[in-house]
Amino acid sequence: MKKKSNVRTAIDLFSGCGGLTQGLRDAGFTVGAAVEIDALAAETYAANHPDVKLFNADIRHVSASQIMEACAIEKGELDLLAGCPPCQGFSRIRLNNKRERMDDPRNRLIDEVLRLISEMQPKVVMLENVPNLSRYTRYLNFKRDLRKLGYEVVDKVLDVADFGVPQRRKRLVVLASRLGQIFHPDPVDGRRTVRDAIAKLPADILKNDPLHNLGEQRSERIRRLIKAIPKDGGSRTALSAGLILKCHEEQDGFYDVYGRMKWDDVSPTITGGCINPSKGRFLHPTEDRAITLREAAILQSFPPDYVFSLRRGKYAAAEMIGNALPPLFSRTQAEVIKRHLVERSVAV
Repeated sequence: MKKKSNVRTAIDLFSGCGGLTQGLRDAGFTVGAAVEIDALAAETYAANHPDVKLFNADIRHVSASQIMEACAIEKGELDLLAGCPPCQGFSRIRLNNKRERMDDPRNRLIDEVLRLISEMQPKVVMLENVPNLSRYTRYLNFKRDLRKLGYEVVDKVLDVADFGVPQRRKRLVVLASRLGQIFHPDPVDGRRTVRDAIAKLPADILKNDPLHNLGEQRSERIRRLIKAIPKDGGSRTALSAGLILKCHEEQDGFYDVYGRMKWDDVSPTITGGCINPSKGRFLHPTEDRAITLREAAILQSFPPDYVFSLRRGKYAAAEMIGNALPPLFSRTQAEVIKRHLVERSVAV
């Protein structure tokens, strides 16, 4: 990728299926390279962003010089280094599990981000992760080392629902600039709801989209249970004794499982279990089924024609969708960064 004076360059680390890249491109950045270890996510990424140099590799084995050569840039020229290091090791459920530890190997990948920042010297850095990252010593050291490298660093927990995404999803967003002080964007007015997002899907999705028409295979008992959940926000707490599953009788908590989304509210966090009602409040507001893969992707703010590989089946596709950074959210952050670059009179 040859850098031009009017082009703002970006690189996407831990790119997954491409949600962050989609948002960066929508904001006007040219994404020159991406790094993603998972083959299925990389396949999906390449299908949607074929002009980006994709390293389908372990980030620990990718050098800064390889990335800069792929983008035809020198040290210090990159406008934005962005990424979403794997967050499963920091999840609330994992941290609450006494058998799990904070030394999950994935948690150490933030050191690789610092290595690339040190060697590439991007003008701005943006990282996203779950809020619990802020409790981790390695993260505190990461911020300290960024400041030693000359970056102004700010971090803040934001809810993507405050930025136009029809979903409740809190994330820690880190912005760092070696050009001076940088700020997070302000929330937008109003929230988009489930109704806004999926109540009226285009005809081609309803008829021809495999992500919307895979169907479900459920036992007669589960079908009766789903049908009995009250429409538009109902939960399993309304079920009669004969429909309550034994596992729910014996467990106190997780009341959102087999719950319905509410039309005029944002959706719950879209996770890797987003098409499985036993994993959360993932039933359609009024239809007796879970939301589809396409509905989940739209609630994540992906374009309605975004391609997701089904080569490993629908649950693997759901995992990709649930792990993604919502494109609209990343676009909002990227637009703030772009203005910051302009205001600092950076030659880009």
